[in-house]
Amino acid sequence: MKLIIAYVQPHKLQDVKKSLYKNEVYKISVTNALGCGAQKGYHESYRGVDFEVNLLKKVRLEIAVNEDYVEKTINAIIDGARTGEIGDGKIFVINLGDCIRIRTGEVGSKAIG
Repeated sequence: MKLIIAYVQPHKLQDVKKSLYKNEVYKISVTNALGCGAQKGYHESYRGVDFEVNLLKKVRLEIAVNEDYVEKTINAIIDGARTGEIGDGKIFVINLGDCIRIRTGEVGSKAIG
């Protein structure tokens, strides 16, 4: 079992979801996030005051998958999120120690589905 965490551009979320659904990955958690990386932000002026905006809007996806879905999920995220520009995002793959489905009490791979 793996936990896949991806940070992508907010405007690419629909494309990523379509790509995941096409690859039979339906269970995802999505949250809004702020961060910076190679993009480094931008400068903006408001009422004559210049300031730096270095925390940019991102979307964080969390997807728990069994081993046979890891590559499919990673490839689907890349297909949906890639523009070829700086700021496309990152994907992290973490070993998942355990998973418990609260409703049924199922544990491990069965709980992920």
